Amino acid sequence: MLPFLSSRQQLLLSAALLVVTGFLLVTSASIHFADTKLHNPFYFSLRHGVFVLVAVTVGVFVARVPVEMWQRFSPLLLVAGILGLVLVLIPGIGREVNGSQRWIPLVLFNVQPSEFAKLGMLAFLADYLARRRDALVDPVTVLKPLGVLGVLLVLLLLEPDMGTSMVIVAMVFAMLFLAGMPWKWVAGLGAIGAAGIVALVVTQPYRMARLTSFLDPWQHQFDSGYQLVQSLIAFGRGEVIGVGLGNSVQKLFYLPEAHTDFVFAVAAEEFGLFGVITLVTLFVLLVGAVLRIARDRAEAGDAFGAYFAWGAAVLFGVQAFINMGVNMGLMPTKGLTLPLVSYGGSSLLANCVLLGALWQLGAAASGATRIARTPRQVVAA
Repeated sequence: MLPFLSSRQQLLLSAALLVVTGFLLVTSASIHFADTKLHNPFYFSLRHGVFVLVAVTVGVFVARVPVEMWQRFSPLLLVAGILGLVLVLIPGIGREVNGSQRWIPLVLFNVQPSEFAKLGMLAFLADYLARRRDALVDPVTVLKPLGVLGVLLVLLLLEPDMGTSMVIVAMVFAMLFLAGMPWKWVAGLGAIGAAGIVALVVTQPYRMARLTSFLDPWQHQFDSGYQLVQSLIAFGRGEVIGVGLGNSVQKLFYLPEAHTDFVFAVAAEEFGLFGVITLVTLFVLLVGAVLRIARDRAEAGDAFGAYFAWGAAVLFGVQAFINMGVNMGLMPTKGLTLPLVSYGGSSLLANCVLLGALWQLGAAASGATRIARTPRQVVAA
């Protein structure tokens, strides 16, 4: 990582660069679309700027909240997250966009409850594992978090939101494994999960269409593979150094959702391979900083803080990986934003709240004595 920086300095530097880069990319990706559709070229840019100010302000406030508060109120955070997922499904409350009912419209903006449900599940599971980590060899102990996970998945799939479901599943399985859940159980649950994904794909025509178009997008370039084809063209046009900031052609109505789910493709076109490597490096530094905080908390004997940070690292890393993979044609299309970069107030706010909690964890970890042990060894100690 960056040994000349502390974990908190690395966290702040990488997150700040991602937010600033995101603002530039959202402005560039949305300016023509906003001008044509809304007659205000800076509509999305100004809104995103407001989202950044609000999210950063809230994040700074959260950074002053003791970590113990997260642990104490983790059940309430989980209940609030589940309640939000229930409310968004109620006709008249939830708002449907592009066939998915994921948003609750408020006066000035829309709230996406799934973003905050992830935080609720993270805090709940970190607290549960901190209290019950010695009993994870008992199937009954494992069933409780899996039952909660099942409730979240049912609600998310009713929206539907398979992308967020995959991120939460990855986080839960990673945290259970780090807590000492036996390999055989991990493999067995993974097999069950894979079978469930296959069943969801084959029973829903639109998911099957996404899968077939992902495998050969050029055969479906005018229907189900359209987004992916336009994204791949953006990567091809960018080459090594890109066409320059603001000069993307794909964002001119060729690439749908250019300032949200496919902002990474716009970055690839305008900044080329250099821009792609830079963004990937920033996310590696961000996840690396979170893992350093997790290690220090584990070595200091703070199980809750360690699990919380490990789960946060998975949230950031897996969501960024899925978004980038979709943009590059490595994975079927998912409705996931690029953390801290894509346009979206709920995502930005939830991520800044998480960063604030991690900053507080980093402060607690600054004096920790380091011991060379693996994560499972440290937690079990």
